[in-house]
Amino acid sequence: MDEVATKIIDILKKHMKEPRDDIGLNTALTDLKIESLDLAMIVFDIEDSFGIEIPYNANEEAADFKTVGSVVDRVRALMSGAAAAKA
Repeated sequence: MDEVATKIIDILKKHMKEPRDDIGLNTALTDLKIESLDLAMIVFDIEDSFGIEIPYNANEEAADFKTVGSVVDRVRALMSGAAAAKA
């Protein structure tokens, strides 16, 4: 796992009610028992950690944020877009 994935997993663990050590890219977010308020805090933490803005609409993003890997992919895409915008 790369630095982005590791950092996102650490952020998820920080907000989980029942921390787990077996979180991988294929882990479903629903399996982590993250409440909606915690999900908002996770989004804020990810934005702060990576210097990005995640356009988040709970109704639309829930479909995109199914697994840890889908969150990692989204963050990578946003980081690439932010880097391209600065260039």
